[in-house]
Amino acid sequence: TKAQIAREAGLEPLADTLLADPALVPDDAAAAFVGENVPDVAAALDGARHIVVERAAEDAELVGALRERFWEKGSMRARPSSDTVATSPAAQKFRDYFDFTEPLATMPSHRVLAVLRGEKEQVLALSLDGGEDDLYQAMIARALGIDMSASGAATPWLAGTVGFAWRTRLSISASVDARVRLKLRAEEDAVTVFAKNLKDLLLAAPAGNRATLGLDPGFRTGVKVAVVDGTGKVVDTCAVFPHQPQKQWDAAKATLAALVARHGVELIAVGNGTASRETDALAAELIADIRAAGAAAPAKAMVSEAGASVYSASAYAAHELPELDVTLRGAVSIARRLQDPLAELVKIEPKSIGVGQYQHDVTPGILARSLGGVVEDAVNAVGVDLNTASVPLLAHVSGITESLAEAIVAHRDKAGRFENRRALLKVPRLGPKAFEQCAGFLRIRGGEDPLDASGVHPEAYPVVRRILDRAGVTLAEIIGDERALRTL
Repeated sequence: TKAQIAREAGLEPLADTLLADPALVPDDAAAAFVGENVPDVAAALDGARHIVVERAAEDAELVGALRERFWEKGSMRARPSSDTVATSPAAQKFRDYFDFTEPLATMPSHRVLAVLRGEKEQVLALSLDGGEDDLYQAMIARALGIDMSASGAATPWLAGTVGFAWRTRLSISASVDARVRLKLRAEEDAVTVFAKNLKDLLLAAPAGNRATLGLDPGFRTGVKVAVVDGTGKVVDTCAVFPHQPQKQWDAAKATLAALVARHGVELIAVGNGTASRETDALAAELIADIRAAGAAAPAKAMVSEAGASVYSASAYAAHELPELDVTLRGAVSIARRLQDPLAELVKIEPKSIGVGQYQHDVTPGILARSLGGVVEDAVNAVGVDLNTASVPLLAHVSGITESLAEAIVAHRDKAGRFENRRALLKVPRLGPKAFEQCAGFLRIRGGEDPLDASGVHPEAYPVVRRILDRAGVTLAEIIGDERALRTL
């Protein structure tokens, strides 16, 4: 650094002398240091200044205090990056920020992410202002032991050095720190919103194992239709064209009525994308017609189709539904989302489910870690049916990796359903440690042991048996009986 070069030229004593005695005349004090490495008085004073500036910049307590004050008193200012850009159509979505100033400490996260995106797209020019420079310079002077009000000959030089330290080093450091802090806080707030919304979505109540008709709405390309049975297996697919430009309303209704009758459909799931209102009206009319004919009519529900197109084009969808066209896979996903939102949504990368704003502006690693944790928490809180769970769902269970999830499904396909949790130990590469971590989250309904359908870990089964013996009741009697459980 310039300060190191000045030290090597022997100018540190000059800096110390001027700091210690403001009464000295700087030019006279510097004259003694002119020599081979220092050509003139100006160079000597310049070197001494750099040494003083570096001292201030390396004072951790001072730097911390300046940054804190800048954060509390500073503001963010946004302007168009140029007059030409301001009039361009692409810049109009940022027009609210063409003359914008807001305090750093209270600026909400969505506005921070918005102006940062505007800067990234070269529409906005951002600047940070810390307020009155005099306050910061007084703090630097105090830290260096300089009395700015003294009448000594060196005082103007010392005051200039303090101003130089603030302008060239410390204001930049405080500004960069405030910017980083602003972005981190905005990201944390945004990720918290993403996580909350994702949790609500994943833990939405499942409609259960009932035959479901999924409708993926569209105008020109038609409404994609898929019927899945109670286990989520695809039993029928087609496309109908009730809306513009084809307007085959009655034909579409007749096709759907035939599917409902043929497969005993109990639920209709309508995707909430383009043409959803019109498709919902079609479903409502269909239900009214079925009721009028005296038959049992299905119930309908609007389902978020966020991420359905991502799933349709994914490698997992191609593996799971190889015989279906990409457009029909979305309708299958919509139907299954109504049956069991958690089991279906874990197949999609969390950030593609559309659970908040600006997910593309948040650091990908931070977002992925947070949302991955939410998915894992949700899956483990609910538990997973070992005999029906897909590879993506099993892979979110504690202790189970993706390769282990594939091994469990392969074993299930080959050997048939699991009758008890201990049978997991027959899965290749699933050892005692993995079993210890995952067993309590895996459920077996209708198995050999009723406890396998509960959240009780196999390690605690003996404890449960002793409780039952002492209470003199059977497991079937006590499961779900809150009053009896409270007496234990």
